[in-house]
Amino acid sequence: MKRAMVGVVAAGLLLTGAGVALVAQERGSIPLLDTRGVEFTEGRYKFNPPGTNHGAFEWSGLLRDVDTSDGHNVYVQVRVEGHRWARYYGKQQREVRMHHSNWSGAQQYTNDAKIRACRDRGSLRPDNCSPTLSFHYDRD
Repeated sequence: MKRAMVGVVAAGLLLTGAGVALVAQERGSIPLLDTRGVEFTEGRYKFNPPGTNHGAFEWSGLLRDVDTSDGHNVYVQVRVEGHRWARYYGKQQREVRMHHSNWSGAQQYTNDAKIRACRDRGSLRPDNCSPTLSFHYDRD
């Protein structure tokens, strides 16, 4: 009888902890990111709790090359605390649906992230990027 009762209590604690972990995610929408030749729309993000997808900053959206005649590609840059910018390229003259996660392997979770959309203008001219959006999730 004691074993059964301990099992029921343990299962209850496990389910309660899982419910708290699901509540501990911050979700939101990413406003339009655009600059000449590129736009990132329908953006969504969430901060995953520790133990779920590496506690990553998970984001998605639609990256679009809006100036199809310029011959330049487009990309999204994402940066999480302690790491450099990561690039996710789209396709020239098209729109691409993206869904990625960024995290730091040295940490249990991520609570600071930045994102921007850019047009790749080659090696001789600097790329032009949208204003950088910063996201912070206070887990306390």
